Amino acid sequence: MIRIGITGIAGRMGRLLAEEVVGAGVLAGGTLRPGSAARPPDGVPILADIAALAAASDVVIDFTHAAAVSTHAAALAAAKTPWVLGTTGLFDADEGAVAAAAREVPVCAAPNFSPGVTLLLALAERMAAALPAESYDAEIVEMHHRQKVDAPSGTALGLGRAVAAGRGVDLAAVMESGRHGQTGARKTGAIGFAALRGGQVVGEHTLIFAGANEHIALSHRAFDRRIFAQGAVRAALWLVGRAPGLYTMRDVLGLGAQ
Repeated sequence: MIRIGITGIAGRMGRLLAEEVVGAGVLAGGTLRPGSAARPPDGVPILADIAALAAASDVVIDFTHAAAVSTHAAALAAAKTPWVLGTTGLFDADEGAVAAAAREVPVCAAPNFSPGVTLLLALAERMAAALPAESYDAEIVEMHHRQKVDAPSGTALGLGRAVAAGRGVDLAAVMESGRHGQTGARKTGAIGFAALRGGQVVGEHTLIFAGANEHIALSHRAFDRRIFAQGAVRAALWLVGRAPGLYTMRDVLGLGAQ
């Protein structure tokens, strides 16, 4: 049985992951957020730090904070432990640390581990390639719970990257987010983002292609965070034994490279 470790195991996602690991593999243990007063699940071994967790695990699932990503990347690479990363809101330095770790161990990183969202991303890229940017404006609307700290969401950015890839452009060059005031007319080829926050919404995303004579919308709603935990455990089981490299849920589902 594969030994699966979980960072931040006392958190909301950590607890769900622990429940999903049971029956799929062996729960090697978890770590707690420094200073956290949250109580971990009963009977789960708590390791001192990420290095100890990496040594005790065949694969580690990580949905913690972006501030921990660089430290986790170094520890998992040193231990040669595969890494499933669901943390979003990463800065360029964090992305670099993930890429460096992927040269040493297999890493499956995704903004969303839902199979439905993974298919949505694939569809978004194909549709963007088929619908000319000069004729179809792309807009992405997302809504999450009021506690979410990053915007746009990682999934929304993933949709934006998929659209940009389909159009053969760099997202950073065409992204428009948080419009306010006298913004002027919409730029042709722009990819727009709107982020809504409120209540306890798990996650809602809609990609709109708006043409002069038709609108096409792709939408996904998550009703329970468990779908993300189930997908992450599926990715963890798939990742063990793979060659070092940076993988996504498209690879896990057998959809090929993005």
